[in-house]
Amino acid sequence: MSIKTTVITGATSGIGKETALGLAKKDHALYLLVRNTIKGDQLKQEIISQTGNKNIHVIKCDLADLQSVREAAEELKAKLFAVNVLINNAGGIFDKRALSKDGFEMTFATNHLGHFLLTNNIMPLLEKGHARIINVSSEAHKMGKADFDDLKWEQRSYSAWKAYGMGKLFNIYFTRSLAEKFADKGVSSFALHPGIVKSAFWGGVGGFLSKVMELLATPFMISAEEGAKTTIFLATEPGMEAKSSQYFIKCKIAKSTVLAWSEANRNMLWDISKKLVKDTPAA
Repeated sequence: MSIKTTVITGATSGIGKETALGLAKKDHALYLLVRNTIKGDQLKQEIISQTGNKNIHVIKCDLADLQSVREAAEELKAKLFAVNVLINNAGGIFDKRALSKDGFEMTFATNHLGHFLLTNNIMPLLEKGHARIINVSSEAHKMGKADFDDLKWEQRSYSAWKAYGMGKLFNIYFTRSLAEKFADKGVSSFALHPGIVKSAFWGGVGGFLSKVMELLATPFMISAEEGAKTTIFLATEPGMEAKSSQYFIKCKIAKSTVLAWSEANRNMLWDISKKLVKDTPAA
């Protein structure tokens, strides 16, 4: 059986870390794209120690910095012939409105735009590997609404939860666009909700309402290991290509909102994202 090559973002903590460990146990060659290479190297040693899999590699990539994303993509293309699995796992929620190095709202930059650029820039590797692209979305997409006229939240009052919901909705749009555009190249694409995971996620947003929501959610929270199961399933289960474009919960196809099926919105997101990354100059 040939070794699968998997690229994963956001692997140094939470479900990303458990996903990396789970796939290492299944003998995947892992390329960990991380902001902090010290943490990345620590994780690499932990994975080797726990699994015996030494085919683990660390590449610096800050999804909120498009030049960093470009450099990571170039490094992958220099080192690899093909990629079999891309897991766009990294994401975040931000208590206060902030802008990325390139001037984009941080939730949009880290949850969508960085992954959009990374995925498209390594598409030759993904096509050669007949890859599965797995985008970690959330049930929070159900409170998301696409506002293409104010992606920077300049014209309305910023809401961490609404910005996050929109980002997770964009993950599903992106998934369905990829499935539509690259199916003839052998590339499939999936979105998923990992569950309400006990993690450092809740530390990203403050406020009384968020604390109340966290307390209410606590009885239903699952471990990061449990939260990684659907991602690992989508990365490894045979015959999943026929279910490309679908949204999964607990390893099964689940319902997304009607809005998440909007062809017009997903096409608009693709076109806007393509223009934004093109208009951001490379160093």
